[in-house]
Amino acid sequence: MKLKIAILPGDGIGPEITQQSVKVLKAVADRFDHQFEFEEALVGAAAIDLLENPLPDATLELCEKSDAVLFGAIGDPKYDNNPEAKVRPEQGLLKLRKELGLFANIRPVKAFDKLIDQSPLRPERIQGADMVIYRELTGGIYFGDKSTAEDGQSATDVCTYSVEEIERMAHLAFKAAQQRSKKLTLVDKANVLETSRLWRKTVTALAEKYPDVKLDFLYVDNAAMQMILDPKQFDVILTENMFGDILSDEASVIGGSIGLLASASVGDKNALFEPIHGSYPQAAHKGIANPLASVLSAAMLLDHFDLTEEAEAIRHAVEVSIQLNVCTQDINKDNHYSTEKVGDFLESLISEVDNININNENLNLGQMTII
Repeated sequence: MKLKIAILPGDGIGPEITQQSVKVLKAVADRFDHQFEFEEALVGAAAIDLLENPLPDATLELCEKSDAVLFGAIGDPKYDNNPEAKVRPEQGLLKLRKELGLFANIRPVKAFDKLIDQSPLRPERIQGADMVIYRELTGGIYFGDKSTAEDGQSATDVCTYSVEEIERMAHLAFKAAQQRSKKLTLVDKANVLETSRLWRKTVTALAEKYPDVKLDFLYVDNAAMQMILDPKQFDVILTENMFGDILSDEASVIGGSIGLLASASVGDKNALFEPIHGSYPQAAHKGIANPLASVLSAAMLLDHFDLTEEAEAIRHAVEVSIQLNVCTQDINKDNHYSTEKVGDFLESLISEVDNININNENLNLGQMTII
């Protein structure tokens, strides 16, 4: 298969982690005889610094003409810590989602057996947890009308949803549930919000088309509590934009590190894949950033094009790296490896499928790790 993939490294640790994902994708292309073409473009603070625009026209054009987008991370303290800033890195990502029509964000959450002790939650609560969060991405309060009073003493953010926006998300979530454990949980705040009541009414009506899927409901505050008390109860979670943003970040503690959580943002024509973590500017250029979430996002990219075997090759490599403790310091505190070395190891696992064995000396020297 031939694919053109736009690479948007972004800010902070973004360039370091996407470099490892590209490395892994190249190994997949070589092993499975595909042709992947990669082209980089600016976004976020890096684009503001050079072009005073968080999403330059050339970047958007590249994304529109590419088969998929692999995204790093955006954000910079000089903008985060300045409430007066009129142009912000995050505006670039929000605009990109809107322009590409990426209305659905898909975030798998899984507890890796090897890392259960890394989680702050008790092992018996999280062992076996495996869910996916379907978050609506282009509506709600993030994209509603915003205003600040002239005297600066009050501000307004409007949350709006239509039946069409809700239905297209719900169809995706119901179909995903049919392929999993046939359970779908709608998370809302229908006891307070009119938009949530519309979500509940619309999803309930649509459920008649999916009789094999059990539909239940949770208010978002209860869902946040249940995520910690008993995450194994969830299979597919469907929710609106802001609730999904918060819940998926909360779910990161289940896996022991936010550096393990990948995501896909899809629309009718375009698709973007990114780790859910931020730009972590404190770690930039230090070689300590965990690339696994970005690499697993690359696996989701391959899934999107029905390259199932190729995606599983990446996931298997990640599983092996975790089992053998070839990980960055957020996972392996005592004998950790750099961002680049973890990427090298994953690349080697995919390229050399026979006689897998780790050689720590060679790995530290930057040589091949499969012997």
